[in-house]
Amino acid sequence: MPQLGLLPRRTWVTLLSQLLRPPRAACISAVGCHSQVAEALLTSQPKPHQEKPNFIIKIPKGTRDLSPQQMVVREKILDMVVSCFKRHGAKGLDTPAFELTEMLTEKYEEHSGLMYDLKDQGGELLSLRYDLTVPFARYLAMNKLKKMKRYQVGKVWRRESPTIVQGRYREFCQCDFDIAGHFDPMIPDAECLKIMCEVLSGLQLGDFLIKVNDRRVVDGMFAVCGVPESKFRAICASMDKLDKMSWRDVRHEMVAKKGLAPEVADRIGEYIQCHGGVSLIEQLFQDPRLSQNKQALEGLGDLKLLFEYLTLFGIAEKNSFKKVRTTETQVFVATPQKNFLRERLKLIAELWDAGIKAEMLYKNNPKLLTQLHYCENTGIPLVVIIGEQEQKEGVIKLRSVASREEVAIKRENLVAEIQKRLSES
Repeated sequence: MPQLGLLPRRTWVTLLSQLLRPPRAACISAVGCHSQVAEALLTSQPKPHQEKPNFIIKIPKGTRDLSPQQMVVREKILDMVVSCFKRHGAKGLDTPAFELTEMLTEKYEEHSGLMYDLKDQGGELLSLRYDLTVPFARYLAMNKLKKMKRYQVGKVWRRESPTIVQGRYREFCQCDFDIAGHFDPMIPDAECLKIMCEVLSGLQLGDFLIKVNDRRVVDGMFAVCGVPESKFRAICASMDKLDKMSWRDVRHEMVAKKGLAPEVADRIGEYIQCHGGVSLIEQLFQDPRLSQNKQALEGLGDLKLLFEYLTLFGIAEKNSFKKVRTTETQVFVATPQKNFLRERLKLIAELWDAGIKAEMLYKNNPKLLTQLHYCENTGIPLVVIIGEQEQKEGVIKLRSVASREEVAIKRENLVAEIQKRLSES
């Protein structure tokens, strides 16, 4: 079969015009129908002397229209994303917008309450798809396929309370890339991360960090902490909320709503505060409890292998093995000098007074490396550094923990610069 891109342009125009043009009668009928609808909507607007009708012209909550200008941007983004998928050998796939409810509820488990169910039409109970992964799994099973590298771009629907400000909609577009099949460990995983880096870099969104984990490490952590196996998935669902909720609130949900023993939740809290690369993986290999769990060791071994491949791809610094950060601290106050406790106390007081969440080590003369390691292990994004040189020049060094880049900021501009960075993150 010839590749589509090799057809002459005139042939493409002819084919598309035949495919997209409906019969003449149907076309005229559709135009007439659309005109009638538009006229009815326009004439339904209340006149000054009429009572306001109950009908309001609006879009459903949690949805949006995209203007022609916005569509130009969306199409450029999707063209770039899809071209990346194709560059890596993926095949396109399309599946129905709705699936059998029974199949979706079996796969989505806790999320079944967020699905849009359709009324019985022809003897089948149907629901709108929640994501593109389960339809892909259904496609593989139906067609008895054991291997496939595919991409799919399409709309999905979730019946939840929308928060438009945070970009959460009830109807939105997903771009999926999956490699299905059995392969040697971590090779497909590394390629998926490579694709993510290529897409994010191509979109020129600025600095980014991809957080990775392994379910075996999480399950191993649950096991050594004393979580009953029957509660693994429920407790993992609570942990997933740590990007939106504080550890205190997540712990409360685990204990009060999921029935987890308080002491078990506290042991989990000891683990889920670190993130880093190979150094963190090596550290967890030496953990006295986690190192006794076979499942966790297997997961850590594969993560170590993954970071070796990421290094070969040149993207290791863009990826971070993450357990989960429990602190909400935004800025850490550090110093490389001895006898600078008073200066640190003055500086941290300024940050607190400005409403910035900050902390420091409770030592008179902590080592700078110890302070920076603390920030990396707890996930604090920014560090302010004050020393003799900075004090002489009237500046403070502001360090990004993720990129390790440092800039000198005038003391009087420090709070504004920190607030700006936090608002952009």
